[in-house]
Amino acid sequence: MENELLNIFDENRNHIGSATRQEVHKLGHWHETFHCWFISKDNEKNYIYFQKRSDRKKDYPNLLDITAAGHILAHEKIKDGVREVKEELGIDVSFNELVPLGVIEYCVIQENFIDKEISNVFLYNSQRAFEDFTLQAEEVSGLVRADFNTFCEFWLGERKGIFIEGFEINTAGKKVLINKNVDKNAFVQHELAYYERVLKLISEQIGLAKNNGQ
Repeated sequence: MENELLNIFDENRNHIGSATRQEVHKLGHWHETFHCWFISKDNEKNYIYFQKRSDRKKDYPNLLDITAAGHILAHEKIKDGVREVKEELGIDVSFNELVPLGVIEYCVIQENFIDKEISNVFLYNSQRAFEDFTLQAEEVSGLVRADFNTFCEFWLGERKGIFIEGFEINTAGKKVLINKNVDKNAFVQHELAYYERVLKLISEQIGLAKNNGQ
């Protein structure tokens, strides 16, 4: 996986070549990624979904993250990123079912790891039950949801904790239900600006859906 080739870009998003994933994160090249956020509506409440990253992951193990996400490989188009949904969550979703939210750049710098992403962000309105998902063990160990409005308040600093519900697969391979309160330490610490932008865009989509009577 570390030797997969990714397209790399300059600060103005001009394509300048390709590099391995390892080189991209070591040298801090801008590269393209695919982010897909799931939402749903249940009993008049809007929910947002998070995957729990596997403890086998090199980066951010055991933390809650974007519902499905991954790198766009050098030979791929942006639409090919939808494969991440099938690979990680085990459900078939077509690219045409996704709502594009735009492109968001963000940068996270840690020791020996520089992540400069040109993130192509999408929204999927899910009608799936938790039982429909089959998780990719080496990538994802759980799937949970939280009330969307509450999560907005939580991430923007108006709440210290949030209730999540869903399931995870334990070390014995058994499905265990999750119903608990967590704080921000349970989540991947993407830039606040990224969360602010994504939550605003999702809010607008939810509002549009209401105005259209959907």
